[in-house]
Amino acid sequence: MNEAVGRILPASLHQGIADLLPSRLDFYEEWLNPKAMRDGRIGLAPLAAVLSFLRRDGDAYAFVTARAGEYAAEWTFAELSSLRRACIRAAPVWLRVRLVSQLVRRMALRSYGDCRATVRWKKQTGTLGLSGSLFCVVRERSEQPLCEFYSSAVRRLIRLSGLEVDIVTDVCRATTGAERCGMTLTVREK
Repeated sequence: MNEAVGRILPASLHQGIADLLPSRLDFYEEWLNPKAMRDGRIGLAPLAAVLSFLRRDGDAYAFVTARAGEYAAEWTFAELSSLRRACIRAAPVWLRVRLVSQLVRRMALRSYGDCRATVRWKKQTGTLGLSGSLFCVVRERSEQPLCEFYSSAVRRLIRLSGLEVDIVTDVCRATTGAERCGMTLTVREK
């Protein structure tokens, strides 16, 4: 297995494609082979190919990567013990966002080993920084931010904790050439 690629990223992308582009699933399974995914043998090249083809598939990229981020978040949250999930949901807002931040860092690392997420909070407003995101590695700059996987994953993790969040992508490596992607998070209670 390519140690940098975790199982959660190929599996969540595969599921997103199956949900939203079922007629194209056979095409994408050339790179996201189910047997290779089960064995943990999906490497960087197949993932880069899938992301590149998705970007050329019209609006599919944003929808599929958003759905994949939601799956990654749900699977990450479901892996927690029921006691830990209950503790997160019962914690005061200031603590809950910090506990979810730990999950965000863990999920980013598990999706792609070179990706690092940092989350800093000041009251109920946070900043999320992503370095090494596989989604934002492009040859030519993109017109649109390509961070939808992570913004959707963070949004879903925060919702699973019983809060709502607004996320704004401030800077995307794919659009600006910056060293990292950055988002502003504004949390509110449901």
